[in-house]
Amino acid sequence: MINVTKAFLPPFEDYVKYLEGIWSRCHLTNHGPLVNELEEGLKSYLGVNHFFFINNGTFALQLAIKALELEGEIITTPFSYVATTSSIVWENAQPVFVDINPQSLTIDADRIEAAITKRTSAILATHVYGIPCEVEKIQAIAEKYNLKVIYDAAHAFAVKYKGQSILNYGDVSTLSFHATKLFHTVEGGGVVTNSAELMHRLSYMRNFGHKGQEEFWGLGVNGKNSEFHAAMGLCIFPHIGDILAQRKELSETYDSIFRTLDARITRPALPPDTEYNYAYYPVIFENEKQLLTVRDVLNATYIYPRRYFYPSLDTLPYLKKETVLPVSNSIAARVLCLPLYHGLTKDVIRRICNIIGEVLKY
Repeated sequence: MINVTKAFLPPFEDYVKYLEGIWSRCHLTNHGPLVNELEEGLKSYLGVNHFFFINNGTFALQLAIKALELEGEIITTPFSYVATTSSIVWENAQPVFVDINPQSLTIDADRIEAAITKRTSAILATHVYGIPCEVEKIQAIAEKYNLKVIYDAAHAFAVKYKGQSILNYGDVSTLSFHATKLFHTVEGGGVVTNSAELMHRLSYMRNFGHKGQEEFWGLGVNGKNSEFHAAMGLCIFPHIGDILAQRKELSETYDSIFRTLDARITRPALPPDTEYNYAYYPVIFENEKQLLTVRDVLNATYIYPRRYFYPSLDTLPYLKKETVLPVSNSIAARVLCLPLYHGLTKDVIRRICNIIGEVLKY
């Protein structure tokens, strides 16, 4: 069985060594030494000023919204995982959707200004598949209208734009370290900011508001993560260079074979000056019928791509249908992510490409 992704697992004995340390210290959670070590390591590797390791990527979004004290309307993308939208709704704000750029599949920055009202408090955009948003345009709009900016960077671990981490843009960036991600801690997430004031607020908000054992800075909840999850991240950390390199090589194998097949598919476009992480391998078909046929034929051979991201989030049943978003709805119906993970073989990629090529002949 070939799934769309497969979690990278480090050598078992490496993880056991960390477990032995956890057992000897009996410090299981509450900002233990492994959590602190992982935070410092990731802060350095990612090139960011302030980084917090928390329990998951969805809560990272909720924490960012709460820390920025956002209310009213938040402009966002309809093309992302559902958590991007549900976090806004969960925090009692209203998502206002702006259609996406048909090349990059990220929010179309040229459409944002028209969606701003007196109730707009922020822009929450996703670096879809790790492809950077139009960050300069978004920042200019945010400054013009005094809006906050959150980037859902769940797919953007290690991505750089113009020589620096994509996480350094906006007021807050959030990460997911779920087991499906190229760097994971089984379950986990991260919050990044360059603001010292926000750093302080996030630090107490993720820990019940504590100021020591007997005082409180303010309102908080439990966003902590455990030593066991940090240990997994520390075990994977030394392999990240190899993981990224292999994903690039496998993606280029897909590219090369599809060129020879002259398959009728397109790929999202990266902005110039991007150092990409090859988080996904999405292909866009001419129509939904082609996608469904390809998916069914692949499934019949025990290969399971996935429709990341379907449906377009403006169609969620708990939202009012207020806007028409033709690009997002069209892309969501036609995009399919093919298997891509560390350990996938080029022979399997050839088989996948050949099956798709055969289906698209008809």
